[in-house]
Amino acid sequence: MEFEPVIGLEIHVQMDTKTKLFCSCPVEFGAEPNSNVCPVCLGLPGSLPVINKRAVEFAIKAGLALNCKINTRSVFARKNYFYPDLPKGYQISQYEEPIAVNGWLEVGGKRVRIRRLHIEEDAGKNIHEGSKTFVDLNRAGTPLMEIVTEPDIDSPQMAREFLEKLRNIMRYTGVSRADMEKGQLRCDINISIRPKGSKELGTRVEIKNVNSFRFVQKAIESEMERQIKLLLSGEKIVQETRTFDPSTGLTHTMRTKEEAEDYRYFPEPDLLPLLIPPQWLEEIKANMPELPEERYERFMKNYALDQYSAKVLTDNKELGDFFEESLRYYGQDPKLTANWLLNDLLGNLSESGKDIESSPVSPQSLAELVKLIKENVLSSKLAKEVIKEMTATGKSPSQIVEEKGLKQVSDEGQIRSMIEEVLKENSKEVERFKAGEEKVFGFLVGQVMKKAKGKANPQLVNRILKEMLR
Repeated sequence: MEFEPVIGLEIHVQMDTKTKLFCSCPVEFGAEPNSNVCPVCLGLPGSLPVINKRAVEFAIKAGLALNCKINTRSVFARKNYFYPDLPKGYQISQYEEPIAVNGWLEVGGKRVRIRRLHIEEDAGKNIHEGSKTFVDLNRAGTPLMEIVTEPDIDSPQMAREFLEKLRNIMRYTGVSRADMEKGQLRCDINISIRPKGSKELGTRVEIKNVNSFRFVQKAIESEMERQIKLLLSGEKIVQETRTFDPSTGLTHTMRTKEEAEDYRYFPEPDLLPLLIPPQWLEEIKANMPELPEERYERFMKNYALDQYSAKVLTDNKELGDFFEESLRYYGQDPKLTANWLLNDLLGNLSESGKDIESSPVSPQSLAELVKLIKENVLSSKLAKEVIKEMTATGKSPSQIVEEKGLKQVSDEGQIRSMIEEVLKENSKEVERFKAGEEKVFGFLVGQVMKKAKGKANPQLVNRILKEMLR
């Protein structure tokens, strides 16, 4: 019997605000434990929350980018549960009336529906050391969006692609850096298995807090395998919450699954309903930034890039920004700029363990290199040498060319003189060429390049050598 998965995701995205959701404490990754706290985010008696307007704006932007309907009236609720890192004993979230609903995102030609996007505060963080557990409450009160999909995802790969696309959109809108390593994007996976072609849903299992795209894919693959084995052996799947262990590649039981009623939701009495003025909503709509798919189409249309180059450049906002910044300094050949950026600069950065954001090569330096290639100051071979040095030292291409004497020889008289010497030194090969052995031409070109120490303009060498061999 063949089985298929039914997958839905619950994604927590940390909003890139300077302060927390209901107080003015700074949001700062890596700060001294329990240094960014106050009576409000600690939930001390008598303290009252005040909503962060920027967080509301970011939630609206994200909702619009995900094709959601924005509710001009939404309500905050108390979600009650008791963990060491939740000082109030409840979390302020949204339940029955979220800020955005009924969105979608297309992945691989299939539309994944988004049930809701709501605003909530984060809890703190437990740090386990041996038999002891320490609690850092700096993260308590950090603004989050929770994005909940419908169970429309049908493969581990599709789940990964959905998350990668979502992260890209979050970065383009500026609402979040969505850095999984810093906990700015965390994913819970809901998965069930059913016989292929069946319309009935199986028993749902939740995998909690998976923190990388690769692990999301691996966790789903592992859980699919576990559930299929249970079904084939006649056992029942238990509705529960599990965790994924990357070291073993297996999921493990955490606890039996809570239902909504276990949280005893009720409207937050310290906050009024959140009303979005229509004029403000229209302002946000009018100032929405360009999104990845719009940029992808523009890159192909305006810069005549192929689909692959346009996709790679737009799948990473910072890479696309670098490309366009480089074109501002020299925009004569966008295709050439894209090639040197994607094939050479990224390759060199990868070898040194860096990414485009930590690149020692600036957009201006890349533009200068492309200009030197276009003006025949550098051959492709020499340019590869130069960009390697640029990546290692951060020096400009002209500085490296000057220091290493790498300037391409494009003086026709100089090249003609070198060719004359080569023809005299290789008279037998010249006779063989004239007798019809055309492969000898490559040998003669090589001899000229050797004499020029690789610096002669190869196009000129080929043209002049052909003329002189007639």
